[in-house]
Amino acid sequence: MMNRILCLSVLAALTLSGSVAHAADTCTKIVSTGHPQYPAIAFKNGDAIVGAAPSLVEAIAKDLDIPLESKFMGTWSEAQAAARDGKADMIVGVYFNDERAKYLDYVQPAFIFDPVVVFVAKDRTFEFKDQDSLIGKKGATNKGESYGDQLDAFIKDKLDVVRTDGIDEALNDLVAGKVDYVIAGYYPGDAQLSVLGIEDKVEALEPALLSAEMFVAFSKKSPCAALASKFGEGITKLTTDGSFHKMLLDAIAKWDAEH
Repeated sequence: MMNRILCLSVLAALTLSGSVAHAADTCTKIVSTGHPQYPAIAFKNGDAIVGAAPSLVEAIAKDLDIPLESKFMGTWSEAQAAARDGKADMIVGVYFNDERAKYLDYVQPAFIFDPVVVFVAKDRTFEFKDQDSLIGKKGATNKGESYGDQLDAFIKDKLDVVRTDGIDEALNDLVAGKVDYVIAGYYPGDAQLSVLGIEDKVEALEPALLSAEMFVAFSKKSPCAALASKFGEGITKLTTDGSFHKMLLDAIAKWDAEH
């Protein structure tokens, strides 16, 4: 009986290693995409998506000896559609929600925690304790953004929030008085304020609405999805040995230099 168990264990191990090897054979190249306007995690640079998240997956792919191309595929909504349809093998810098999990294989663990905050005009601020403080006011956020199932449901059911074509449009609407607040990730929101030259007119309220996990994910239609566990090992290594922190600092410097 013990010999049979050992044989089955060996067979399972061989099958698993064989499946990974097969994935490496069929996955000859990874086409990655991401948010075009989420510095310093990801942002558009010509025809590519650059930033800390693309640098992370490029380093892992290089270690696995698999070519990776990071491509700009349109707006954030269009980038998600590309992953859903299999036009992109991978999408970087994405929050988890149940709808996305239908077409994405999320790589565990998350590579960063991303605070989501409420931005307001400094001359029209209001008392803020939590998400309930936004009820009855008019807000804005970027098209295609998800902040997890719970906050998404609260926004849909309880708040009056318009979706804009980019966080820059949402922040301009805020300064113009068209909306009372903007929901956005703190880092891209803060970076965009500097680009627009309105950092002295807008502030982020405390506390943050949430601190969300940000992931790398494979399209379920990609032959590269079987490499998710290998990428998970790479993410664990690079986020614990200081490598990803340096990538993030480099991405911030690149964004600042260009904008």
